[in-house]
Amino acid sequence: MMDFSQKAKHIRELILTALAEAGSGHTGGSLDLVDLFTVLYFGHLRHDPSNPQWPERDKVVLSIGHTAPVLYATLAAAGYFPEEEMLSLRKLGSRLQGHPSYEFKLPGLETCSGSLGQGLGVALGMALSAKMDGMPNRVFCIMGDGEQQEGSVWESAMAAAHYKADNLCAIIDRNRLQIDGGTEQVMGIDPLIDKWKAFGWNAFEIDGHDYEQIQLALRRADALQGRPTVIIADTVMGKGVKSIENNNAWHGKVPSKEQLPDFLQELKS
Repeated sequence: MMDFSQKAKHIRELILTALAEAGSGHTGGSLDLVDLFTVLYFGHLRHDPSNPQWPERDKVVLSIGHTAPVLYATLAAAGYFPEEEMLSLRKLGSRLQGHPSYEFKLPGLETCSGSLGQGLGVALGMALSAKMDGMPNRVFCIMGDGEQQEGSVWESAMAAAHYKADNLCAIIDRNRLQIDGGTEQVMGIDPLIDKWKAFGWNAFEIDGHDYEQIQLALRRADALQGRPTVIIADTVMGKGVKSIENNNAWHGKVPSKEQLPDFLQELKS
């Protein structure tokens, strides 16, 4: 059985090392999504790193593009490209741009992303296309909770329910923080689960750092038919490094090379 905790620690190490080398990027959200990405890629998705364009693969759309380091690190750990390439993060000409860029043809990357609120519409298009072609692909869209303040999210949510896109699963990173502070202070989104249910989705909440809960939620989403599913995952921004957890200052801040050894040591404790 896969040891998710050890795999997650390794992915967090890759993220922190790459961000320190780049000198810029987004630490908090990248770290708190690691456990979700670990279970997705190492315990749930139908995918093949040796054949990234396998027609029947499941697809992941990262709508919160600024957390690209977690996607890159997970793809590297899964064998899509060498882990050493993580040190090219945000460098000129690198395949690992600050936001995912499809033009660089990075293996495992399904689409570019940047402006918040657009990913769900893209994921819905992929899901409906698979249905029309009679393909088994499932599509997973990773969104932020601050992103729920975008109107385009709710347009796509309405359309997905209308077209019964049951091969679409949205996962919301509910860390309750965004760049300007707490989500409920900036622009309240609660009661979030009730809103998604009102839009015609299956909706349930989990601990986004509990591997068993994540696995069960993903399996449940696969089994439900007739409507799309949203998983609201309660997370801790900066998870894994106690000294930065739940601090929105680390939304767009990275460890210095001097801080990096201490942060990596915290991951081991």
